[in-house]
Amino acid sequence: MYILVFGIFVDRPLSLGLIRLEMLQKTSRLAALPTPKLVILAGSNGPYSHSCAVLSAMLGLPCENAGIAVGIGLDELFARYAPFLRPGDVVYMPMELQQYTATSAQYRMAVDGEVLLRHDRALLGTLPASRIVGALFCCNLSDLLDSLAEMPIARLGMIQPARQLGQEYNVEGDRIDNQLAFADADLLRLPHRPVPPASDIQNGYGSALITRFITEQTERGVTIIGGLPTDVLGAGLSRATVDAVSRLYLAHGGQFLVLPSFSEYPVQDFFNSEDHLAQPCQYMHSIALAVRLAALLNRPVVKPDTAILRIASQCPSWLVDQPWTVVAER
Repeated sequence: MYILVFGIFVDRPLSLGLIRLEMLQKTSRLAALPTPKLVILAGSNGPYSHSCAVLSAMLGLPCENAGIAVGIGLDELFARYAPFLRPGDVVYMPMELQQYTATSAQYRMAVDGEVLLRHDRALLGTLPASRIVGALFCCNLSDLLDSLAEMPIARLGMIQPARQLGQEYNVEGDRIDNQLAFADADLLRLPHRPVPPASDIQNGYGSALITRFITEQTERGVTIIGGLPTDVLGAGLSRATVDAVSRLYLAHGGQFLVLPSFSEYPVQDFFNSEDHLAQPCQYMHSIALAVRLAALLNRPVVKPDTAILRIASQCPSWLVDQPWTVVAER
């Protein structure tokens, strides 16, 4: 009865439907892009703090910002995206540190288990047995009540997920509602999330999934480049932690890129969390990143146009009166 209810009859078409639609849109765009292409792959740090609009223009590569919120299983995302990665493509992975330290138990309880059980059972069947069991026991009374509330609202069209996503993302998968004027100062005053020690990164279940993906894709001729997520300046990132992350990529055929800033910026540059830059700073960070990626890939880099520079210069930590190349190297 439980499996019939949650596997067939009830759904959360608004909360979880929005996430599934976002994944389907990103997968569809990724499938349509020619090779070589650039793919940004992380949690929400990807679309909030990185701009495919900037990177594509500066590197001359089509780009998809394929990041989804932390908590959506990387095993699912890798399974969805891998078929559309081809030799010559570049995947840049500024994964949040909690992606590496995630445990198998957290994956079993991941919210996307309900999405897989209800809509993507064929994909669920390709995942590890523990994930299948976790999805089968994904839901409880609270989820049932949410479903019974969301389903009639969705049928009446009171909330339209596709329209909502169109207001939040551009056609390349970048977040566009992270305007500096609407930054949530209260959230930014909350205690900072602790930086995990190097040992937790080395031994994390998430790290095992990531290194398997790196190995498989580099063997297929895809260039995998690891990076650091954006974070608040002085967050406590240690050299040992950076080294632990970089070794995961370098030891399995990938490359690793570290900006001089270690992707850390003053708190006023952020939108609503330490992983989410406001749009001007998202552009500034992407300019810096494009210069480093171009050198790593041995590609020419194009100076950002006036419109991009105008937006980037609104970032609170923008270096005034500096040429764009110097700003990019900060």
